[in-house]
Amino acid sequence: MGNLNYKHFTLGVEEEYMVMDPQTYELKSHEQKIVTEGHKLIKDKIKAEMHQAVVEVGTDICADIDEAWHDVANLRKTVSEVAGDLGYYLGASGTHPFSHWESQLITDHIRYSQIVNELQEAARSNLIFGLHVHVGMEDRKMAIHIANSARYFLPHVYALSVNSPFWEGRTTGYKSYRTKIFDKFPRTGIPDFFESMEAYESYVNLLIKTNCIDNAKKVWWDLRVHPFFNTVEFRICDVPMTVEETIAITALFQAICAKLYKLRSQNLNFNMYHRSLINENKWRASRYGIDGDLIDFGKEQEVNTRVLIAELLDFTDDVLDHLGSRHAIAYVNRILEQGTGADRQLAVYHQTQSLTAVTDYIHKQFLV
Repeated sequence: MGNLNYKHFTLGVEEEYMVMDPQTYELKSHEQKIVTEGHKLIKDKIKAEMHQAVVEVGTDICADIDEAWHDVANLRKTVSEVAGDLGYYLGASGTHPFSHWESQLITDHIRYSQIVNELQEAARSNLIFGLHVHVGMEDRKMAIHIANSARYFLPHVYALSVNSPFWEGRTTGYKSYRTKIFDKFPRTGIPDFFESMEAYESYVNLLIKTNCIDNAKKVWWDLRVHPFFNTVEFRICDVPMTVEETIAITALFQAICAKLYKLRSQNLNFNMYHRSLINENKWRASRYGIDGDLIDFGKEQEVNTRVLIAELLDFTDDVLDHLGSRHAIAYVNRILEQGTGADRQLAVYHQTQSLTAVTDYIHKQFLV
């Protein structure tokens, strides 16, 4: 398989962080000061989000996982220092454990005003923090093929990323409550299968023509062919608590794409499953994380999620050396041993009965 070109599986990673008051650990508006100061150091790799207590960063286009690792670690360190100098704490969690969205300010920007005007309370309450991973593709035709097949694996990787067990001071019973909040938006969740890139584009054009959306960026699915770049963008995951978790998950998404590309090059296809079936697994992953069962649709039976993740690691194993990502994906086993972000948040809460202690723990893990 040495003749396959794995070079185009470039990576881009976007993370959303919580901005907090160091005394109370409440979410706090930074009035875009972190973005303004951050611009001086990392230019447009930092930007504002809809809520003023959120900061978003994005890497450069990275040739491989090591470049991505360096970039993510550097962004976290830089933004953390900028925030610290301005008197703020940062943390990475899919939801803040106890802050209420009602008291959070919306960023003054025409795009956000339009979204709030259209989506109202669903937009105002959308105080969540995600991870987006872009994997480069040789062309958009290949991108739609890989996106169709990769949908099946979304719940498996999502289960590893779950990091939002609390909402507004309550234990939600979910390992990832973030997606429950985002479900209130239109055009979210697991996407449908598209026969071709033309079919996808005609879907988007119909929505634009009928004033449902003004551009394809308002298709907020868990996975999409990016509207402007030749990338498949994975959007299902909670923002992971640590750099190493982010990198392991990024490497896994890249490996899934490379493996599906390899199969396609051998004229082999991965089974396509209906959105409604994959949604069953997504729900299980959000509720139980890595400690439940997912459905193996091939066998038509429930299988322990950890077993299925081990099978996914086996499935992608033969592309890791081409990608140079074996060391990064090895951390998936650490997540299975020590628990997801949600598991660790819940463990701190059970020990301390304090959501402030949980939030302090999240902050201290930010640069790990």
